[in-house]
Amino acid sequence: MKPRWKGKASEAKASADPMSKIVSQLHSSLIETRTCGLLSSCSVLVEVDAELVDLLNRACFGRPRITAQKDKQWFQLDMEETFYLCFSLKCLKVIGEDGSTKSNEELWEYFKSKKPVFPISYKAYSHLRHKNWVVRLGLQYGVDFVAYHHHPALVHSKYAVLALPEGDNDLNGRLRVWSDVHCTVRLCGSVAKTLLIVIVNSNGLGSNSPSCLEHYTVEERTITRWNPEQSREDQRGLQNQTKEDNSEIFRSRCSKN
Repeated sequence: MKPRWKGKASEAKASADPMSKIVSQLHSSLIETRTCGLLSSCSVLVEVDAELVDLLNRACFGRPRITAQKDKQWFQLDMEETFYLCFSLKCLKVIGEDGSTKSNEELWEYFKSKKPVFPISYKAYSHLRHKNWVVRLGLQYGVDFVAYHHHPALVHSKYAVLALPEGDNDLNGRLRVWSDVHCTVRLCGSVAKTLLIVIVNSNGLGSNSPSCLEHYTVEERTITRWNPEQSREDQRGLQNQTKEDNSEIFRSRCSKN
């Protein structure tokens, strides 16, 4: 399925300003400004200036946070977004409630305590981000994430993403029965999205440290509804062949008579 662009000029705009380029600019800006975020429960707040607001918006990281401080602008990052900027891109520092700068290992343990499936969801998130997909939370669609070819202002999301661990374990509580699959696929179809299952295999390494992520493997599977109007064979070809066969049988009978 081709990208569903939101305007005639949207595809050209996306081609002229690829997401990889925007993320690279954000990376440079965060390093130059030595930006730090403040840990706040299940998210991180980042004080930003006008330039950083523009880059975060264009790169689709976080969302503006309205506060009573009119002289300051804040962005709120989700756990996966925060760890991607800290661990994968190494361009953001996070300060805890105690005022100390958190290491990647400390952030890893903290996010796991808030979200037990964080190692799985983060691996899926980073896997798609590394492939230059724009990844946003998908709670409104009953999935983990939604994936876009480019900025959501230019194109509709293509995939509704579920991140699942390989095998049958305590973390894998979804799509266990056919009714779950059926309901999820129907929901995705009703909003013109393809269900993408990102299966993460820890290869028996556990999740004691973020360094284990490089040994995790990922498998992608898409699930779509079968459309009875679409056949595996060309119906017109079959109809034409049937007509030819019937004509041949008729001619044969006439010659015998």
